[in-house]
Amino acid sequence: MTRKLKIRDLTLRDGQQSAFATRMNQSQIDRVLPYYKDAKFYAMEVWGGAVPDSVMRYLGENPWTRLEKIKAAVGDVSKLTALSRGRNLFGYAPYTDEIIDGFCRNAIESGLDIMRIFDALNDVDNVKSTIKYVKQYGGIADCAVCYTVDPKYPPLSLMDRLRGKKNPKPVFTDEYFVDKARQMVALGADMITIKDMSGLIPPKRVAGLIRKMKSEGINVPIDFHTHCTPGYGLASVIAAIVAGADIVDTNIWNFAGGPAAPAIELVYVFCKKMGIELDLDFEAIGKINKELYAIRQELADFDAVKAFPKPFDPLKDQLPADIDAQFDKAIRAAEANNEEELIAACHAIEAYFGFPKPNELVKRAEIPGGMYTNMVAQLKQFKSEDLLEKAMELIPEVRLAAGLPPLVTPTSQIVGAQAVNCALDMKKGKPKYTTVSNQFVSLVKGEYGKTPVPVDPEFRLKIAGTREEVPYDTSKYKMQPNPILEEYGGVRLAENEKEVLLLELFPMVAKDYLTKTKKARWEADKPKEETKSAVKTEVPAEAPSGIVIASPLPGRVFKLMVKEGDTIAKGQEVVVIEAMKMENSIPSDVAGRVRRVFVAEGDTVAESAPLIEVDNGSRVSGAQSPVAQTIPAAPSAPVAEQQAGPVNGVLAPLPGRVMDIMVKVGDKVSVGQDVVVLEAMKMENSISSDFEGTVRSIKVNVGDTVAENAVLVEIG
Repeated sequence: MTRKLKIRDLTLRDGQQSAFATRMNQSQIDRVLPYYKDAKFYAMEVWGGAVPDSVMRYLGENPWTRLEKIKAAVGDVSKLTALSRGRNLFGYAPYTDEIIDGFCRNAIESGLDIMRIFDALNDVDNVKSTIKYVKQYGGIADCAVCYTVDPKYPPLSLMDRLRGKKNPKPVFTDEYFVDKARQMVALGADMITIKDMSGLIPPKRVAGLIRKMKSEGINVPIDFHTHCTPGYGLASVIAAIVAGADIVDTNIWNFAGGPAAPAIELVYVFCKKMGIELDLDFEAIGKINKELYAIRQELADFDAVKAFPKPFDPLKDQLPADIDAQFDKAIRAAEANNEEELIAACHAIEAYFGFPKPNELVKRAEIPGGMYTNMVAQLKQFKSEDLLEKAMELIPEVRLAAGLPPLVTPTSQIVGAQAVNCALDMKKGKPKYTTVSNQFVSLVKGEYGKTPVPVDPEFRLKIAGTREEVPYDTSKYKMQPNPILEEYGGVRLAENEKEVLLLELFPMVAKDYLTKTKKARWEADKPKEETKSAVKTEVPAEAPSGIVIASPLPGRVFKLMVKEGDTIAKGQEVVVIEAMKMENSIPSDVAGRVRRVFVAEGDTVAESAPLIEVDNGSRVSGAQSPVAQTIPAAPSAPVAEQQAGPVNGVLAPLPGRVMDIMVKVGDKVSVGQDVVVLEAMKMENSISSDFEGTVRSIKVNVGDTVAENAVLVEIG
């Protein structure tokens, strides 16, 4: 009987997230959907992961609408899949069963068929609730075991060996992963995914792991998910197929390889040679790929690779004899479990077609490619690209100190951001862990669940103020505020359950998104003002006294990143202009305070049209330091009456956005007391006072964007 292999297509979620920062908009998605219906993939991963956050944050779109539109177009031909982070769902914090219940129910009602559920710590307790509710509402529970490796410990000295000291025993053995899968099946998992989010699993390891799972009673379908970044991806997928994987994850040609998964077209060639059926329509896949080529050009600003693979149609194109021979060589090597030869053959195939070379830095650091690109972006934001090597070196140390979590969202972001913080601390001559995010504190404390190895109690005391592990307490969960927006017709910020759920999972992003949608609806319902100019080209009558940031090209104002009164840093993005179907971030040439905003979202602007006016530091009075001059007090911030005695400023240790102000003028504060919460690198950072005294003035407002070393609060 001919063997059949099922394919889960990742292109519209993990593919674009890995390679294009999740920037595909709904109109681009809509262009490929008719062809997807004809392609007949077993499953399409289209939602979850970074999609719900990104479509609101960057595209101003509704995540629920995306899922519903895809379901309407594809119907039941392919099962729609989302990626869920267990108790963390799609966010960065643990949630109550009530929230998990609501999210699973609404997702399935909106068209979801399969929820791929993982926990960043491989803590099975954290996936129980999602399994329960997915199955309760008729969905398929796909439970993922996150593959990871043990750290590379430094060699022991001769003296240590003579004293009997040994490196810790390996944690992430085959038995470890099989046991996790067995526990998940016992909870009701309908399928198991080996989730290799970093692309670190070599062919021999994945083949052995699949065979071991099947021989030891894992009697549900096994899916294999990996990435190509370090160079194992294609070879490991072929090894998994030979070893008996039931499903493998792939991307379509122009979105495949590099940081993403291998190409379905290459898998097709291999399967045809091995006599394995895929039951896919490759003419339809070719039509999708043609459209993806154009979409990738439109996403050029976000392209992590910048190089297209050589065009290839597996139905029509003849392979050169030497490359065809490499396919045969790879199959023989996979069947013989010859890892070295299999990898070499797959590298030769990928090199011929122009897919990216293996990233040796990521391979050595043993981190996800997305985590690496995030770190690069974060260090650029801080103007500290020179610290990349140091931050990469610190990752294994930070990870081990935090209990050896697998590096997958959210732990990859938490550990990566903390490594950046530690590198910045060291650059400033401060001890490591001077700056820690609230999420890192929660991870070390135990609120994310049980880590693979215990956290040192003394380190936990240093970071979280307790030696004992403290699990997350759902009884203390507080729902996000849902105010009435009187200025936009007296409607609720979140008007239905789906909007409430967005607000719970993405408090700041959803608040901004929902506020803008309510404002847009309210303005659309008002009578049109005949005096409104079609194109903004001229500076308003009042001559600017500050620095004017002008549009470098004609286009439409896609997004305003600042508002009047905000304090901004030099190089900070202030406006996004959409031109030629591209989003262009416009930075400020100066640091200072936004005095005026000349445009609104949706306006069409000419080249050189004024966008914003900035009062730079030279016009700010009362500054405390050269740095503080560029980040003056916000005009509406309360200021105490003049009091005698020295005044000390609590500074922002890194650039970010003010999420919360925890004190008010006149409050007594002690050393180490939290006064402000900053959002930076998607992490919440509680900023504490180095001084004891009384709050004299507060220099920022909630929502302000601040530069590194900006004065936040003055204490006297």
